Amino acid sequence: MLTVTIREQLEQTEKEYLSEFASLSSESRGRDYPEEECDIRPVYQRDRDRILHSKSFRRLKDKTQVFLTPEGDHYRTRLTHTLEVSQNARTIAKALKLNEDLVEAIALGHDLGHTPFGHAGERALNDISSCGFEHSEQSVRVVEVLEKDGRGLNLTWEVRDGILNHQTKSMPSTLEGKIVRLSDKIAYIHHDMDDAIKAGVLCEDDIPKELRNTLGNTTTKRFDKFVHDIITNSQGVNDIRMSDEVQQAMVDMRKFMFENVYHNPVVKHEEGKAEDLVKSLYAFYMEHTDKLPEKYVYLMNERGDSLERVVCDYVSTMSDKYAINQFQKIFMPDSWKDTV
Repeated sequence: MLTVTIREQLEQTEKEYLSEFASLSSESRGRDYPEEECDIRPVYQRDRDRILHSKSFRRLKDKTQVFLTPEGDHYRTRLTHTLEVSQNARTIAKALKLNEDLVEAIALGHDLGHTPFGHAGERALNDISSCGFEHSEQSVRVVEVLEKDGRGLNLTWEVRDGILNHQTKSMPSTLEGKIVRLSDKIAYIHHDMDDAIKAGVLCEDDIPKELRNTLGNTTTKRFDKFVHDIITNSQGVNDIRMSDEVQQAMVDMRKFMFENVYHNPVVKHEEGKAEDLVKSLYAFYMEHTDKLPEKYVYLMNERGDSLERVVCDYVSTMSDKYAINQFQKIFMPDSWKDTV
């Protein structure tokens, strides 16, 4: 008697229900290393679960989004940003009948390679390392190599493609990846502005009137406008897009945020210290390879990865708190540590 698994039933449901433009789980390009299929979960759901249970995902809770070591409890971290991107993306995917599991897996994994102290840490590693550093590429390295002590998570091609190409300069191969790419921008425009207003860096009246007229006069209304505009303009087409008016408004809003928040000296006055800290840690481990954890030495000895690469790997995995603790442990005399 032929038994149909729950996974196969779910795959059949996708074929019957999802849009003709959706990425079907049963048609994935697969994994680098073939595995026996799960009898319950389609491949993208399985990828989502692997990311959710990874160490690198848990560390996001103590990594900076924009505001370094904020005193309030309600400022976003890299983890809450990731969850907001996932929620945005799933809302859009569901409305367009695209694959929510794929969208969620990409969204949850897109920032796994981010450094401590947000983009300040990323700049520091990119400046000091001869191999350069970019968090989207590092996120792929995390899921392909660094997780599970060098074995990686063995995710599907579509999830890795979406993670790699979630930034502005790139374009994912799937519509689900394109949703995450836009949702990432919508999320940080929305929540970074909300945090900036909460911190007193901005007030609503600072936002140009023409942007408020187009997008709305609260952060919630602007977020709603972005999401509705994407859904309206992407229905029934093999693309994820916005209207010309809202697309231009998003570009202008991002420019406003860079000028008034991301490059604001009030917000960024501690970033120089964070960059120096990251560079100091990098320089120390370049000179003291015996202090690297064993699994990073394994990457050099067994995979042939360069010292520069594995030091970037180690420093970038650190949470803000762990990086600060390591800096104190390495560079501060014991007699000073109780006073800081």
